[in-house]
Amino acid sequence: MKRKLLLWVLTAVLTLSVFVYLRVTGPTYPVRGNVEIGGNIVKFKLLRSHETTADAELRITVPDTQVTGETRLRRYKSDDQWSTVPLRREGDVLVSDIPKQPAAGKVMYVVTLTGAAGSRHSLTDEPVIMRFRDPVPPIILIPHVLFMVVAMLLSTRTGLEALTRGTKTRTLTFWTSLFIIAGGMVLGPIVQKFAFGAFWTGWPLGHDLTDNKTAVAVLFWIIALWRTRRQGRGRSWVIAAAIVTLAVYLIPHSMLGSEIDYTQSGT
Repeated sequence: MKRKLLLWVLTAVLTLSVFVYLRVTGPTYPVRGNVEIGGNIVKFKLLRSHETTADAELRITVPDTQVTGETRLRRYKSDDQWSTVPLRREGDVLVSDIPKQPAAGKVMYVVTLTGAAGSRHSLTDEPVIMRFRDPVPPIILIPHVLFMVVAMLLSTRTGLEALTRGTKTRTLTFWTSLFIIAGGMVLGPIVQKFAFGAFWTGWPLGHDLTDNKTAVAVLFWIIALWRTRRQGRGRSWVIAAAIVTLAVYLIPHSMLGSEIDYTQSGT
């Protein structure tokens, strides 16, 4: 009992660490930070993902009414010229609207705040890139996310079970395979279809890293499941599958994902 509890605690810690890492490194999560203007600290959150149903609204709380700002923006992968739009003030908040794009369309932007003395403060060193997506029904999205979280949890636990030569390796391998296939290869493409209009954009149809990395992890678990069909066999494949899955999850989600090349589309 003590051994099982220890393995589950270790599994939970490792899994949580992975998702915290993804939370702060993923290309779809907001850019957060702060800047000092006139002796006051201004915190900001700049969006990098938004739905196609409306313009993306950036809201930065700046009580000092003498502080103004602007947003420079243009479509990503386009021949557009940069345009500059002043931030509008709504009480204590400075607001900027990023114009909505079709699914997989991207906009790159830079927000600059100007203090009362004329000092200019760019909130980021490089332009922020925002990708637009069509809405995904919660009945599809929520199970997909839950299945992928459970798949990572079970993968880590199964790898530890195989590493310690536990008796539940085969059973845990089955459940890990089931969740990663259902979450990654069934629900994942459905989510992608709703969000970007295509079920699969990985190899050989494209270079979507999320699709490709999921396929690699699933392949390893299928092999591990087959190799463990006999009691006490295939542990090395289970360990390898768990390591591959960990590596796969450490690659930020949506890297090299669907995007519109406006230079080729003629719009």
